[in-house]
Amino acid sequence: MFNRILTVCTGNICRSPAAEFLLRQRIEKTGKRVEARSAGIGALIDHPAEDATSTMLRARGVDLSSHRARQLTRERLRWAELVLVMEKHHRDAVLAMDPTARGKTFLLGHWTRKEIPDPYQRGDAAHAEALQLIDEALEPWVSKLAD
Repeated sequence: MFNRILTVCTGNICRSPAAEFLLRQRIEKTGKRVEARSAGIGALIDHPAEDATSTMLRARGVDLSSHRARQLTRERLRWAELVLVMEKHHRDAVLAMDPTARGKTFLLGHWTRKEIPDPYQRGDAAHAEALQLIDEALEPWVSKLAD
């Protein structure tokens, strides 16, 4: 099993923190432990998670209040054993930063064959759609990672 997982999006305030916290929660429910972190290719450094994302996850019992946005760095990529990105251009940015990450970098929606579009400043419906896609994408990963 991969023990160190990094989720990546653009600003690190919506999709990747949601995926980080939900992945950790779901894997821990299986009795396993994982260290999950997140970062953004253009992070809004030190910003908390977007209000809409925080509110929607809080309603599901997930508290993002401790999250602060972090910039993606080569060191963070090298720390990770698995890197899960939201869109293909995030994968391109990861590989441009560290070509050695090629074999461990995948779309979060790899198994569902879907990218997760950025909901930033697009309203509650866009945030809800992104969270739904994250939920769907996480299920096969959790199943495979918890085995």
